[in-house]
Amino acid sequence: MVSAFLWGGLAAASLLIGYFLANRGLSKRHVGIVMGIGTGALISAIAYELVPESALGSGWEMALAFALGAIVFFLGDWYVDHKGGGDRKNITGNQPGGSGAAVFIGTLLDNIPESFILGMTMTINGVINLAFLAAVFISNLPEGVAGTLNLEASGYSRKKVFWMWMGLVAISAVCAGAGFWAISILPEADGRMAKAFAAGAMLTMLSDVMIPEAHEHGGNTVGLFTVFGFLLAAMLSMLQ
Repeated sequence: MVSAFLWGGLAAASLLIGYFLANRGLSKRHVGIVMGIGTGALISAIAYELVPESALGSGWEMALAFALGAIVFFLGDWYVDHKGGGDRKNITGNQPGGSGAAVFIGTLLDNIPESFILGMTMTINGVINLAFLAAVFISNLPEGVAGTLNLEASGYSRKKVFWMWMGLVAISAVCAGAGFWAISILPEADGRMAKAFAAGAMLTMLSDVMIPEAHEHGGNTVGLFTVFGFLLAAMLSMLQ
């Protein structure tokens, strides 16, 4: 469980890298490109890791879990949007009507399924899933940049933003440990339904939030970088 805790924290630690890169002259186009790479990597992780391991087509239970994950994320995202966190991944900052609390909660909503599944895969496979780890790490980087800019625009000091991200890293680590623990105490459980649920939630997050933002700020070439991110994660998945 300690290893799962540490790996979960590492995957979320790129939020802190994004925090330090914010307001450092990083262009919106570059952040959009990184977001595109992260999007491709997460799509690859869903396609090569979560969906096959969940055996999505094996029964109605898996399909229901997949659909439920999408619906739960959609409703949570809708709630966060209406509370002022709709632009949490927008890297321009200064969003009118933005809420720092909603930005933080929205980012947490994005990270919980990823962290939980990361811990589960350690129990099931015995080792960390490098492809999934890389996908989560890369996708969190632009989120750290965008979240920092929007939190500061909402009136939060840089010091407070830092500790908010530190808290989120700690929560992500705990979620990874919880995923490891949940499978450990239930030997008969293989985590398939949880993976199907997470796949639906993550795919909804990508299509609703990350892909539009990546294209808006990264331009037309972001599609090529999305393919590169997909290929990178796919290669890591095949090598492991």
